[in-house]
Amino acid sequence: MKISRVILKPEKEKPLKAFHPWVFSGAIDEVDDDFKSADLVRVYSSSQEFLGIGYLNPNSQIAVRILSFRDQEIDTDFFIDRMTQAKKLREAFISADTNAYRLVHAEGDFLPGLVLDRYADFVVAQFTTAGMEKLKPAVLDAINQVFPSKGIYEHDDESMRKKEGLETGLTVLRGEEPPDYVEILEYGHKFIVDIKKGQKTGFFLDQRENRKLVAGHVRGKRVLNCFAYTGGFSVYAAKAGAASVTSVEIQDRAINTMKTNFELNDLPIIHRKGDRHMSQDDQLPVPFSIGTNGTGEGIYRFIKEDVFDFLRTDMNVYDFIILDPPAFCKNQNQVQQAARGYKDINLQAMKRLAPDGLLFTFSCSSYIDPDLFQKIIFGAAKDVQRNVQIIQKISHAFDHPINIYHPEGEYLKGLLLRVM
Repeated sequence: MKISRVILKPEKEKPLKAFHPWVFSGAIDEVDDDFKSADLVRVYSSSQEFLGIGYLNPNSQIAVRILSFRDQEIDTDFFIDRMTQAKKLREAFISADTNAYRLVHAEGDFLPGLVLDRYADFVVAQFTTAGMEKLKPAVLDAINQVFPSKGIYEHDDESMRKKEGLETGLTVLRGEEPPDYVEILEYGHKFIVDIKKGQKTGFFLDQRENRKLVAGHVRGKRVLNCFAYTGGFSVYAAKAGAASVTSVEIQDRAINTMKTNFELNDLPIIHRKGDRHMSQDDQLPVPFSIGTNGTGEGIYRFIKEDVFDFLRTDMNVYDFIILDPPAFCKNQNQVQQAARGYKDINLQAMKRLAPDGLLFTFSCSSYIDPDLFQKIIFGAAKDVQRNVQIIQKISHAFDHPINIYHPEGEYLKGLLLRVM
């Protein structure tokens, strides 16, 4: 198979010599005439020095993503080797009471454009680039060998695929079709995951270690979990003996799944009327629920409401608040608007915290870097006029590794704060 050549402009080879895996379109001087989009290409400097082999998408700002800095075959054996290295990392750290985690983390595992997640007996795949899509047959053969499963299911990252000019959809790639909900185990906690219609690939696997961290700080405390989704943090808090857990989420489907997850973990729900918050569907009070958390009695409230509205109108005081919002910033032009949103929810959360309360706050927006995020939190603390200490800085779990040559891969920023 003929592989086209990409020639860089003078002085544009420095990032590749530092093993950064991206070539931006503006760095390219020349491409062989007979290339096709998503083709494998060899990249050379202006002085004809070989720099790497990757795949080309001339319609993307990131025109080439490097697969290897050695001149080698990109075939099934190549993917088997890379996936085997990824598997070794997971086997070294994943506990026996966990069967849901990321298997391959794109650039973090030196396979740009590919994300693989395990949910019990199934693998969920995302092919986010045209180049990796073209290599799909070899990738699937490698998955079958390195990560055997009942089935491989494709749950597209729609925004990424649209940028690459790819179609989107939900597809069984190999083996069995998974059920609508797959039950997983995470540090002994049970969850059902909607791998077909859920956010990301169905569950926020990158927060696994942070959920475990929360469990160590909430016994006997009043906990508020904002943007609760299907209740990962909420279940951990309830099982760890929180005096109360209030979960705020806008989606009906997510709230229903959250309640199921409580019951799966022996946290029975008894519906009672009387909460002030109203359902948008039936205009009846959203019930709060009382259940046993294994260490005593806990009160669990499930509130369907926009978090921004809730934090402004709720008059309760909490000892521990979790803010894990979706990405407010999808591109560089949205940074200022996103910063205002992050400041607003953190300021309002600080108002709701009891003295010496803890705030666990996150941003998963890749365009909000750690320094900017800390400055945003500084602004919120200053405006609310409370002393705030950083107890711990947090990132994603170890199965979402960061390639040291690709700092853009560090998307999740978290701060554990003491608000005095």
